[in-house]
Amino acid sequence: MFEAVEAGQADHAILPVENALVGSMPQAYELLMERDLRIQAEIIMHIRHTLMAAPGVKLTDLKRVRSSTQSLSQCENYITQHQLKKIPSFDTASSARDLSASKETDLGVIASKLAAKIYQLDILQEAIEDTFFNYTRFFILGNDDPPRAQRSKTSLIFSTRHLPGALYDCLGEFAERNINLTKIESRPRRNRPWQYLFYLDFEGHWQDATAEAALLGLLRRASFVKMLGSYPAATTPKPNGGR
Repeated sequence: MFEAVEAGQADHAILPVENALVGSMPQAYELLMERDLRIQAEIIMHIRHTLMAAPGVKLTDLKRVRSSTQSLSQCENYITQHQLKKIPSFDTASSARDLSASKETDLGVIASKLAAKIYQLDILQEAIEDTFFNYTRFFILGNDDPPRAQRSKTSLIFSTRHLPGALYDCLGEFAERNINLTKIESRPRRNRPWQYLFYLDFEGHWQDATAEAALLGLLRRASFVKMLGSYPAATTPKPNGGR
């Protein structure tokens, strides 16, 4: 996706970055660090998982289930209950596509209802996620900065100097200006063993006076700062339907 947008083959990409049940997706944040696309907006989607199989196959026939690692984790209780062996794959849609081609009779796939329709698979059970309040956050990525919104959020990456209180001092730039942090997460730096990057989200736009002052303070205290973008903040939708 990153390559397609950078090469002009696509205007935007939609990147899943974290799930409310199983946490962040490490590869997504590594790509945000390594590449230079800007966040245009965020989307929070209510995720419903569906178990599907080749036509004519029943739930009792299944011995294995294939899906993305994230989706398998979000359906852990259901998979354990039915004693299915987990087969991780690249993503949900390709799992459905491959099953449609292979017609394996002991294999189920966890994907969306739309995938079952597109690849002509039988739906065995819907809403198999462990928790009904299962949400995934996505970033819309592009090359430009989006128009300023009435309600904004800003994402950035920074690293600290190897000194006592360094992280405390960096975060203090936001605290003393009453800026609300909505996420902070550390990830190891690939090129520097035992050193870490901090991924930070806060409420507001980088051009707000208080945010601008906090960022200037962060630049003075941190050893590295990378802006990922200021963008319209999303609202968590109400769950669709019920169990």
